[in-house]
Parts: sequence; structure tokens; C-alpha cells
Amino acid sequence: MRIGELKKAKGTEKRRKRIGRGPGSGHGKTSTRGHKGQKARSGARKRPRFEGGQMPLQRRVPKRGFTNVFKKAYQIVNLESFKDIKDQKTVTPAMLRELGLIRSKSDPVKILAKGEISVPLTVQANAFSKKAKEKIEACGGKIEEIK
Repeated sequence: MRIGELKKAKGTEKRRKRIGRGPGSGHGKTSTRGHKGQKARSGARKRPRFEGGQMPLQRRVPKRGFTNVFKKAYQIVNLESFKDIKDQKTVTPAMLRELGLIRSKSDPVKILAKGEISVPLTVQANAFSKKAKEKIEACGGKIEEIK
């Protein structure tokens, strides 16, 4: 057997459907589009989410409220996260990023009061809750607000 004598296995090559070539082809007349209707027309294209003229879902669902595009989204860190920090005296957003407590150094950080703190630390953040301030200062720590 030579390479020129090789043949493809039966059924590996499918003939393309030749549309609109008369009734003998089996795909004549309507050219597989069916009878009438939107998809039978030339240039027929339905845009995404089109519901055939029915009132679209986006317009049927009641609307409430709004999204404030100027809202500051804080990254939240609780005081209980500081229990492992003993050798450090100052807690900064960069350090929190290294420890994996926040995702981004650029987004603002807010410290909340969940948990206890026993080591006096200097905590730098963009915002603090009232209780968190009280707990940090009660154990002898300091607060530095970053602007």
C-alpha cells in the first residue's frame, strides 16, 4: 500500500447542504427556512433579549432604588485579624496586603471592632468604627487615619 492509495474512511466527509437548488435537491422552494415568519425573511436577525414583541423582561420587572456611583467601597478588616501580629508595632495597609487580609493597597481600608486586641499597636487605616477606636486605645495602641 502506498500513500497515494489511501482513502478516507466512509462517512468522514459530509457533503455540504446545497440550499435553493430546486425541488430535486430536497432543499428547494423555502430553502429550509419554513413558511413565512420573521426568520424566513431575508436579513432576518433578532437582537439579544428580543422576545418577539412581548414586553421585555427588563421592562416588566419593577425598578427600585439606584446605585450611587460615588460611594466609597472600603476593604474591611476586623480586630480579630490582628491576633497573629505580635512582633510588629505599626499596622499599615501594605502590611495587611502582604498578610492577605486585604486585596488592594489602593482601595481604602476600614477597621471594625469584631474580636479583641491585646497588644498595643499603631494602626494606620482610612477609617475606623467607634468601637474599634475604643478597643485599640484601651489596650494602649494608637490610631492614625490615612487621607
